[in-house]
Amino acid sequence: MTKFEEFQLKSELLNSLHKIGFDEATEVQEKAIPLALEGTDMVVRSKTGTGKTGAFLIPIIQKLEKKDRNAALIVAPTRELALQVYEVAAQMGMSSGIRSTVVYGKVSIERQIQNIHRGTNIIIGTPGRLIDLMKRGELDLSRVRFVVLDEADIMFDLGFIEDVEYILSKTPATRQTMLLSATVQERILKLAKKHMHDPEFIKVGEEKVLTVNTISHSYAFSADHSKIATLLAYLNEYKPPKSIIFSETKRGADYIYRILVKQGYSAMVMHGDLTQAQREHSLEQFRKSAQFLVATNVAARGLDIDDVSDVINFDLPGEPEVYVHRVGRSARMGKNGTAFSIIYDDEMNLIKNIEKNVKIHMSRIELDQEPFAHISDSISMGMRGGQRPRRNMGSRSGYSNNRRRPGNRTYGGSRSY
Repeated sequence: MTKFEEFQLKSELLNSLHKIGFDEATEVQEKAIPLALEGTDMVVRSKTGTGKTGAFLIPIIQKLEKKDRNAALIVAPTRELALQVYEVAAQMGMSSGIRSTVVYGKVSIERQIQNIHRGTNIIIGTPGRLIDLMKRGELDLSRVRFVVLDEADIMFDLGFIEDVEYILSKTPATRQTMLLSATVQERILKLAKKHMHDPEFIKVGEEKVLTVNTISHSYAFSADHSKIATLLAYLNEYKPPKSIIFSETKRGADYIYRILVKQGYSAMVMHGDLTQAQREHSLEQFRKSAQFLVATNVAARGLDIDDVSDVINFDLPGEPEVYVHRVGRSARMGKNGTAFSIIYDDEMNLIKNIEKNVKIHMSRIELDQEPFAHISDSISMGMRGGQRPRRNMGSRSGYSNNRRRPGNRTYGGSRSY
């Protein structure tokens, strides 16, 4: 692998990179940084967790000077992703004196305006808040030299592309534009053709390999339609060190969170009904020490958290693309990861659909769920995210009769961690 010294970066930037543990470039950084330093527009397709953030921040910080106000604009689809990019930018720019500001909605806009007025080199923000600041006359993009559209596929999924195009229209035509995405579909290509100057396309990994090959995929059937028992049995047997648990609903996420805390687990919850301060607190605690983060899809889009060992689909998504985004939270930067899904006996079609479209194999595992049946049986949810009434499935195959695998341990109920 290439060491960052080989890019002939300024000593202050190299010092910052070494301080945060950036010694060797990942594949996407190795390909993107030289082109970005030359001023080339780029479309970068690389899976989540491969180092895309460094691929655009390093060349931008290298080319900026302290006097360059509002010179770089990084557009991110979610508040959480914007904050993550900001944290890396602040660390990378520290020794060079390159300042970054992050702006996003559902918090006070006044403090963000003050930060902009104090002077900043790099502005990182979500589309809605950026436009709000622009229309108030508080954010001038006329001096922008670099624009980054981070996680462009998520921006499309969340319906932000019209906002992004408006923002681009207010920046100089001479800007350098970098677009980064886990997938490059026709809609991404159209955006690039419309707003970029003869871009270079960088592709890391095969197009057909939608998830990194260091993730193992498995599933288990929920005995007696009690997913909580299945979840607790999995946690008890496999003991994931750090895991994100996905719920289809906000109510379901709260329910799972309460059960985990009651069982003595260190857990946090994150969904759209929480305030921004609460969401940031949950994310901070999960990064620092909590073992589990229970989240909904939108709340967890684009999250980049180190050392997530397991992604657990309490509710399996119906769309393969959503599955890919979820499990991409594990196996970051070449590490191994595990994706585990809980399904009802009539949901085997979801497994087959994901296997076919994502081109993976999901192994069935069996868990001793009986010791935990009383926990969920004492709570009636009447919805996905807990229990549902048992239906007569006739002769449908695939239902787990809760058989134990050879060598399984005996479970003695709940325990604290």
